Amino acid sequence: MTKTVDDKAPFGADSPFFRIIKEGLDGLVDGEDYYDLLAEDVVFEYVITVPGYPRRVEGRQGIIDLYSDYGDYIKLRGADNLRVHRDPETSTVVLEYEVHGTSAVTGRPYDNRFVSVVTVKDRKVTHWRDYLDPIAVFDAQGWPADRRS
Repeated sequence: MTKTVDDKAPFGADSPFFRIIKEGLDGLVDGEDYYDLLAEDVVFEYVITVPGYPRRVEGRQGIIDLYSDYGDYIKLRGADNLRVHRDPETSTVVLEYEVHGTSAVTGRPYDNRFVSVVTVKDRKVTHWRDYLDPIAVFDAQGWPADRRS
């Protein structure tokens, strides 16, 4: 496999996000960083998300581009509470997990919960359907400005 990003990058081998995803998909996928787990033609669907975020992204490069400035908004310090549900017949894995960090913009805490429905084929992620708590994003980024007044 080839590294897609530096180990210290938000989705690199040392990132809390990559470590929890790699643990959840242990034995099913190969890769040295998060992007390396993805098939070239992977499809991502963001079912519950935030305004301005795409609902669908196609291709590994599309995901790399989407997350390229992630570190400008969120600094992750940890990920935990992993629950893994596997269906070998459909090659589907449901990952429940939490991430923790700080908004790089406001300095507010960022704690979010996710459910990711992941399909694996030939040891690569081919489809990813994501659900998150948008209120956690709003709170961390201070949206709307009067919400915490």
